Amino acid sequence: MKSLLKISFAVAVLGVFFTSCKDDDDYQTIESVDKVKIDSVKIVSDTMSVFSVQSIRTYSTYASTCRGFYGYDYIHTGEFDRDITAYQYLRNGMCSQANHKSANQINFSPRKKGNYTFRFWNGNNNWITKTIVVE
Repeated sequence: MKSLLKISFAVAVLGVFFTSCKDDDDYQTIESVDKVKIDSVKIVSDTMSVFSVQSIRTYSTYASTCRGFYGYDYIHTGEFDRDITAYQYLRNGMCSQANHKSANQINFSPRKKGNYTFRFWNGNNNWITKTIVVE
């Protein structure tokens, strides 16, 4: 019984030792978050049923591998109107300065029949407009 206790203690100490020696460069922190324009939008079907779910894909271009998709600002501007802005993060660390594209999605599940208008921010004062008819 004592030897089992000693072995368990030794394994626990070694586990803590090896975990604490992990290189801090593996963890990069987000330095800022800002808007990124949505280059294009793909809607599978422009007609759908109430309470069904449809994925709306957006595509954006990022200036380096230190930048990537952070999230959406999804604003109800009216009963059937939505404004969507994408945000990107900027993290510290080593990065390639090559552009890369990323696809992300919003799941839309309407609760009411109507014509829903989506406006996706495309930079400056420009918007990509899509309409989904919910029956």
